[in-house]
Amino acid sequence: MKEQTKSGFATLIGRPNVGKSTLMNQLIGQKIAITSHKPQTTRNRIQTVYTSEKGQIVFLDTPGIHKAKNKLGEYMVNVAQRTLKEVDVILWLVEPSAFIGAGDRHIAEQLSGIRTPVILVINKVDTVKKEEILGVIDAYRKLLDFSEIVPVSALKGTNKDTLIELIFGYLPYGPMFYDEDTVTDQPMRQIAAELIREKALKLLNEEIPHGIAVSIDLMKQRQQGGLWDIEATIICERDSHKGIIIGKGGAMLKKIGSAARYEIEKQLEAKVNLRLWVKVKRDWRDSDFLIKNFGYDRKEV
Repeated sequence: MKEQTKSGFATLIGRPNVGKSTLMNQLIGQKIAITSHKPQTTRNRIQTVYTSEKGQIVFLDTPGIHKAKNKLGEYMVNVAQRTLKEVDVILWLVEPSAFIGAGDRHIAEQLSGIRTPVILVINKVDTVKKEEILGVIDAYRKLLDFSEIVPVSALKGTNKDTLIELIFGYLPYGPMFYDEDTVTDQPMRQIAAELIREKALKLLNEEIPHGIAVSIDLMKQRQQGGLWDIEATIICERDSHKGIIIGKGGAMLKKIGSAARYEIEKQLEAKVNLRLWVKVKRDWRDSDFLIKNFGYDRKEV
């Protein structure tokens, strides 16, 4: 008789920039969530799916929990907090430091009123000595009663299998939600937009990336030869930003385009003809209409 499978939902939370997207990509074995050293890289919940003989884990990568500064920030925080109550297990990612800052104390407060099991995941353990990790565990134990504590390196994949095993321990028995070859429920248009945004984040100056969004204006495959035509607009908040994004003689925009095209071609497994434009929409992060227009649906909050 075939063993019953387990399936359920896990969410990754943590301060912005702690390695949530890198860990999720590592667990899935494929790049879905965009990664960057800049905060607030993830703006939507991204569902990715891990399937094995044991069953299926659907990961939700939420925007980081932080104190909101504008409407986009409020949206992101609400999405993150609502997710905590909807999942079977929470993975809280932290840095390997015994000093617990205000951001992590704020997250501990959010978690203290929630019944969902919490696994503390200490990331970036490849950057510290083993004995230092004990101090980190000690410090966090005083904050919250964790179901499990696991040290990992999202970058190197250390303890990845242990973490997967532990997650399955908290999932209910039941049929799988997705076909076994499904990796994400994100529409390809959204993945393409996120990949363009990721490349812009990596290549541009510190002050610009917060204020950019990407909208896909056209995405279709030609019948002959399977080539994809994609047209996208990078939205920024100021004229001065537009100049920087385009660069001297269009050099920066070309750079962003070719880096993004390479990643999109890997996802689509087909050649891509990518054309990019840049538009200024002042203060779009404080406009309900524009937030919705760029794919962040306030009804979901």
